[in-house]
Amino acid sequence: MPDSHNRECIDQDVRTIMLIDDEPAQTRLISAIIARDGWRAVVAGDTDTAIAMLGTREGMQISAILLDHWVPGDNACELIAELKARRPAVPILMLTTSASPLLAVEAMRAGASDYLVKPVSPERLMDALRAVTTRETQRRELAPLAEKMSASLDFDAMIGTAPGFRAALAQAAKTARGHGHVAIDGASGTGKEMLVRAMHSASPRAREPFRIVDLATIPPTSVESVLFGHEPGAFPGAFDRQIGAFQHCDTGTLVLDDVDRLTPQTQQSLLEALSSGIIRPVGATYGFRVDVRLLVTSNVALGDLVVSGQFDPALAEKLAANRISLPPLRERPGDVPALTRHFLARIGEQPGLKHLSITDSALALLAAYDWPGNVRQLQSVLFRAAVYCEGEALTAGSFPELSEMLGGQQAPLFDTSHEGVGITLYTPDGNLRPLEEIEADVIRLAIGHYRGRMTEVARRLGIGRSTLYRKLSDLGIDNAA
Repeated sequence: MPDSHNRECIDQDVRTIMLIDDEPAQTRLISAIIARDGWRAVVAGDTDTAIAMLGTREGMQISAILLDHWVPGDNACELIAELKARRPAVPILMLTTSASPLLAVEAMRAGASDYLVKPVSPERLMDALRAVTTRETQRRELAPLAEKMSASLDFDAMIGTAPGFRAALAQAAKTARGHGHVAIDGASGTGKEMLVRAMHSASPRAREPFRIVDLATIPPTSVESVLFGHEPGAFPGAFDRQIGAFQHCDTGTLVLDDVDRLTPQTQQSLLEALSSGIIRPVGATYGFRVDVRLLVTSNVALGDLVVSGQFDPALAEKLAANRISLPPLRERPGDVPALTRHFLARIGEQPGLKHLSITDSALALLAAYDWPGNVRQLQSVLFRAAVYCEGEALTAGSFPELSEMLGGQQAPLFDTSHEGVGITLYTPDGNLRPLEEIEADVIRLAIGHYRGRMTEVARRLGIGRSTLYRKLSDLGIDNAA
């Protein structure tokens, strides 16, 4: 009896997901990943089996469905609609090799909650699964989607006029022209990947190899092999020689995303490689020189990780000689309107979607939220709203859960007597800011709004180019700001 009771308790804690997939290797991998978070997988190899399973006792316990786009038996979107009609409360995630925004739109309109592009990292998969099944911690409307639009490659796509953000961009633009390693920190969703792409595009190495290694998706035991390569027989399963990311990126740029995930041992290996300039493949008795610029990203500043004992101080010193910190969106609420319009313009260019405007009340609602998922979350929310919008403009009614979270009250419209778009006229104690500070903010705003086209900036401000450049010098504003 006690054993039976214990099994019942355990079963109550285990949630069930249906995997609709005919690839045994992939289902084994996904089953192992989700098991770490308390999920049990049941597998349906085709459409008919999946529909039949919904009616079984086991099928009634299903809390989510993960569907491979290429599963045999039916059109994936038709299958999603059928599954949704039979079990409307069960969230559906679509997994596919296609990065087509049109497929994402069709899948979501058919009833999918999210759309993941293979290969998907274990963390991204689990984040998506938690977002659609844990209502207490993540509202579905506000759950960040997997990225549906390709990232832009230049600084023009980095929208914002908040002083801290513009200062970070100015520093990035200046640093991009050099050859030193760079450490970029900022909370998840603040735009670190977009920034490293923009920096590479603006660097002297722009025409040379470029690669991003997402350390969160690689088992710790495999990281050194991925970075430095390995020789045959270096470890069990190493049957062939593998060229590492450093060698692939010789003369170019290598990005280490989530560099804080490096184990102490791999940190030491990386430090030795950077100190000597020599890369040694795992299991090799030789080494070779490479010329690689490293851009590394982390959610927390490397200096803070050193203090907490999580990162080697000598390695942090080498990587963070040039450090850029991206502020969270909650620290730049004045940028929300410009970001919103920018994203809506990009969303309107995607197949299956249209150009939408947005009302002032909806903008005010968006600006009132603190956006814990930052810019990525804002883009996701707008994409989701655009998918389901039947009119020509997004309104406050396009974001019902956001309105509910903010108390169901109409968010106040922007007080233009106190603030422009990202320009504060008053100090916190109610006094006017010095004219010089306001003028500097207006010039920064103009430079950002007109994408650094200084002739246009001067024309719009009603001054000559020489006067503009003199003001830049007097006010201490970097031309790249």
